[in-house]
Order: sequence, then structure tokens, then C-alpha cells
Amino acid sequence: MESENISILIIYTGGTIGMVKNPKTGSLSPFDFDHILKQVPELNKFGYRLNTITFDPIIDSSNINPAFWIKLVKIIKENYDKYNGFVVLHGTDTMSYTASAVSFMLKNLSKPVIFTGSQLPIGTLRTDGKENLITSVEIAAAQQNSQPLVPEVCIYFENKLYRGNRTIKYNAEYFNAFTSDNYPALAKAGIHIKYNYSVIHYPTVKREFDIYTKLDSNVAVLKIFPGINRNVVASFFNIKDLKAVVLETFGSGNAPTQEWFLDEIEKAIKRRIIILNVTQCSAGSVDMGKYETSLELLNYGVISGYDITTEAAITKLMFLLGQGLNNEEIKKNLNKSIR
Repeated sequence: MESENISILIIYTGGTIGMVKNPKTGSLSPFDFDHILKQVPELNKFGYRLNTITFDPIIDSSNINPAFWIKLVKIIKENYDKYNGFVVLHGTDTMSYTASAVSFMLKNLSKPVIFTGSQLPIGTLRTDGKENLITSVEIAAAQQNSQPLVPEVCIYFENKLYRGNRTIKYNAEYFNAFTSDNYPALAKAGIHIKYNYSVIHYPTVKREFDIYTKLDSNVAVLKIFPGINRNVVASFFNIKDLKAVVLETFGSGNAPTQEWFLDEIEKAIKRRIIILNVTQCSAGSVDMGKYETSLELLNYGVISGYDITTEAAITKLMFLLGQGLNNEEIKKNLNKSIR
């Protein structure tokens, strides 16, 4: 497909990348993304048709919530047939949560949805934003035999393209803000962009694209730590309307074996609260039953999260609960890859 026939929609939701410094006050404020080509004139050289949509108001990533995700997927659906790919500009702090949620909410996706942002505003001299944006646009437009090279929800940051629901933000200081320790990069950008085709998901049958817009946020995260006491755990599991818990455990899924702790786990599960076991480590997997300290959890009905990230675990639970599935159906879906 000729470059002039390729169209990309850039959706600016907020975040550092879209900020410019006021020369008088020194403070940062968002610029008008309708004029993105003035800020990044290099984009003109692609020859693509580039259009932009800016959230109004723009949202700091610390304020992201399920209503935001629903708004975003609706924008993608409304414009799905008009564009070859989408680039979403987003604050880095919660980008992994959004990329995970959106991956679950987009049904039968066959086009690229590339999230990116920056650690420095795009208007600053040393910004990482320009390269991140330029390469994200190039990846979103990349095709072979008129088919997109990366028809997935991804995060592109500092020369690497990751599967969105496999990422975590691990660095607040340097440009390599994200990592995907349990799944290889889908592409690496150097002099050329090298795609790792064997790990990219390509739909085998083209089905009609659609979106899910129902999420249930009655979920919570309980991080286990040495010295955690019964009052904390009991209070946590008695949160009003709580339906599911991401239990962040030690190592390969281990937790205390004190009788009171297991008693609280058992009571929660009897109240139909779903408990999903994920590791506190950024790399590796939950292997329930490997040690006695995780075997007890397995016996009580805690579900293994295997190598899922906390961000993906939370959003997957919100998504599955929102579909009105019963607990057994939710457990089946938690034990398999659905995106």
C-alpha cells in the first residue's frame, strides 16, 4: 500500500509527551495536538494521512479510571474503519494498566493500537517524545501484503515494542520506562525496525471488530509482607461489595501458612470472592504447589495467575466481572490467555 493511502489516528489523552514549557513562567501546559506536525515536522516525511483527536479535558495518567478506558475504546470503534492504525499518547504512570484494559476490551482486533508517551515533554530539547511518537506512527502504519505487521495493543518506548498487557512501568528516572520480563519484545528499533514475527499474534480468521464497555471495578490488590496481621487481612476481605482480589505473594506464589491467614482466605472464598495469586517479582511465574507455602493456597481454591502482571490481572478481573459471568466461568478464563 502506498504511503499516501495509509491513515493513522493519533489520540492524545494527556501525559508529559503533550506538554510544552511556557517561556515566561517555566510551567508546563498542553499544546494543541491539532498542530502536531508543527511540533514534530518529521512526521510529514512519511506521507501518511495523520489526524488527531484530543481528549477534552486531557487526563493526567494518575486519574485514569474505567470510564476513561470506555471512552477510549469507543473512539477507536468509531474510527476503526477509517484508519489503518492508531497511536495513543498517554501518561506513563498508568500506561500499562490502560494498555492491558484496552487489550481485553477490543474484540477481534486486526489493526495496530500503539501506546506511547515520554519522560520529557515533546517541546524540550532532550525529549524522548519525538522518537517515541515517530516510531510509533511508523509501526502503526507498517504493512506487508496490505496486512498490518503488528495487529495488537502494544506499548512502544525507548526503542522497544512490547505486548501491552505484558508490560510494567519499572523506571521513573530513565527513558527506558517499561519492561516486559515474561514476554519478548515484538520489535526493536535501531537503524531498522526489526520485527519478531514469531511472537506477534496474527488473527487466523478475520471476524467483525467490536468493543466491550462493561467493567466491574469491585476488585482490590492485597500485597503480602512479612508481619502482615490478621486485622489487616480480615478488614481487607470484608470490603463492601468486594468481588475479586489480586493477591501479590512472594516468589513463585508463596504466602504465610499461619492458621489465621488460611482461615481468612477460606472465609473469603466461601463468600464467593475470587482470589488470583500473582508474584510480587517483576519476572517469573507463580507455581502453586512447588512449595508447601503455596500448596495450602491451592487447596483452599486460590487461582494461579502464572506469569501475569498485576496490571493485567486487575484489568482482566474487571473485564471478566463486567461480562456477567459466574465464578466458574471467570476462573476458566483466568486460567487461559484470552488476548
